[in-house]
Amino acid sequence: MMATRLEPSRAECLELPRGRPVAGWTRSTAPKDGVELLRAWFGGRAYSKHRHDTYAICVTDLGVQSFDYRGATRTSLRGQVVVLHPDETHDGRAGSEEGFGYRMAYVAPSRVADAARALCGIATPLPFVGEVVSSNALLAGAIREAFLTFPSVLEPLAIDALVEGLARGLLLADPSSRGRSRRGPCDIPAIERARQFLEAARTRIVTSDDLEQVSGQQRFSLARQFRQIHGTSPYRYLLMRRLDLVRSEIRAGKALAQIAVDTGFADQAHMTRMFRAAYGVSPSQFSAVSLAADLVSPASPSPEDQAH
Repeated sequence: MMATRLEPSRAECLELPRGRPVAGWTRSTAPKDGVELLRAWFGGRAYSKHRHDTYAICVTDLGVQSFDYRGATRTSLRGQVVVLHPDETHDGRAGSEEGFGYRMAYVAPSRVADAARALCGIATPLPFVGEVVSSNALLAGAIREAFLTFPSVLEPLAIDALVEGLARGLLLADPSSRGRSRRGPCDIPAIERARQFLEAARTRIVTSDDLEQVSGQQRFSLARQFRQIHGTSPYRYLLMRRLDLVRSEIRAGKALAQIAVDTGFADQAHMTRMFRAAYGVSPSQFSAVSLAADLVSPASPSPEDQAH
């Protein structure tokens, strides 16, 4: 399990007003496997001109985010996605008095290249997105999914799921990549071996190396095929099997803190966030509803009968 650190991120780019506290904050994970996550809020000017050697992809959460990029001033509103390419100069500032907040993923180009090659089935140039600010649902979804556990834990399969999701979104947004796919047939036995392994290992952290050894497939090729067969990523499949076990343990009357430990979550807060994201209620709410259902006697009307 990879625990993350809360730490100032890329502070060398922050403009610190002389003699005054900074109107903002940043929190980030330590870089891991070519990926770093950052969450931030700023009330004014945030960053002077700088550039990264990674893709920098963010979702604006609050307010108006303004920045200069490729010779023009850009604006991102709440819910919109910003894609900054490696080694391209930009800055950052609030576009309104309320300030702006965002979630950012920094991803090494080599990770994107590996995922794009597996998704397309052939070697492909790095995706290039001409639309700097957009409403790309794939990119936004990948960012939001990754931040469900921030800042408590970022599992190895979650990192790979983020990279794959971002690569999908980038390829979709790059007109030159369309028609480039040469996806081959799925290796059904390999995918089934991976699925069975995930079922058996649902209470522990699984790495992509584990799945590569079990299936004989490269991680992003495996992820593509797994999604084709099971409709989701290996990480999401593992998470849902873990949450199946959580529900079973809740019905058995176990304490939530102990359930979190027994089912492989970092802590009860981590389990609660993932449970709520999957089912729309917290584990304690689910427990209360399950208990109420158990208290209904065979002679009592069911909730459905009462509704009629």
